[in-house]
Amino acid sequence: MSKIKINLKLLVLLLALMSVKTAAITVDAGDYTRLPDGTNLAVLYMQRTNGSELYIDDNKVSSNADLKANVGIVRGVRFIDWGGLTIAPQFLLPFGTVDTGGDLSALDSANGVGDLIINPTIHLMQDPERKKSFAVTPWLYVPTGDYNRNKDINAFGENRWKLALQMGYIAPISDKWTADVLADVMFFGDNDDYTSDGLTLKQEPLYEVQGHLRYNISPKTYIAGSASYIWGGETEIEGEKQSDKQKRTKILITLGHFVTPTWQILVSYGEDAELKEGIAEESRLNMRLLKVF
Repeated sequence: MSKIKINLKLLVLLLALMSVKTAAITVDAGDYTRLPDGTNLAVLYMQRTNGSELYIDDNKVSSNADLKANVGIVRGVRFIDWGGLTIAPQFLLPFGTVDTGGDLSALDSANGVGDLIINPTIHLMQDPERKKSFAVTPWLYVPTGDYNRNKDINAFGENRWKLALQMGYIAPISDKWTADVLADVMFFGDNDDYTSDGLTLKQEPLYEVQGHLRYNISPKTYIAGSASYIWGGETEIEGEKQSDKQKRTKILITLGHFVTPTWQILVSYGEDAELKEGIAEESRLNMRLLKVF
């Protein structure tokens, strides 16, 4: 293994844990529902993940690579009519902290504000009863977040542009059951100031497919099971490929409930079921507070 790989591959792998960084666009069940034009959404996410098992090339090389992340995301959405189509322009801004321990205790912890995400969803299916939905979303990641090449971990700012294209389809299976199917691909710009040596980091496209199966307990409450599969995204440092293609399967169970007609609380819990490169999520707790106005 080359000197570059010895010094930097671990840092590249650490990025794989952070949903605000290298992961594809995993969304919540029902996110592609088309709401009436003029509807606004204000959303706050809080996510806590932890893991300790480090995998390289499908092999577990440590059971004591402790990494904990607490991430928040502020999101705003508005549904508008544009030429007969429903468009939902929106933004997301992540922030949070990352702490290390065990075999990673020599690495600094990190905190800060992440890269701004702009993602207008274009609804292509105009179902009057709003039972079905088909939409596409470009996700543009603007390199506005905190970044310092001298830090061991840049958990939020990436010093590079990213663009993802996602499509989602929602359809009822019965009066109580609804299925969501989504797919996306993410493209990465170069980070030409990577690590204290100012190296150039490139990354191949990253792909994801995901599905959600929701059981609508009542018009206010649902429970959902979700699974996603992510692959690709091999990195290259100074022209040398790092042999770190992602292969990750995630599972989640979610409970969503409208406590009032305009306030929803959502809680999800899950973990990695399969991982090829990086630190496996042993637990993930997501909480979401949504306001409709």
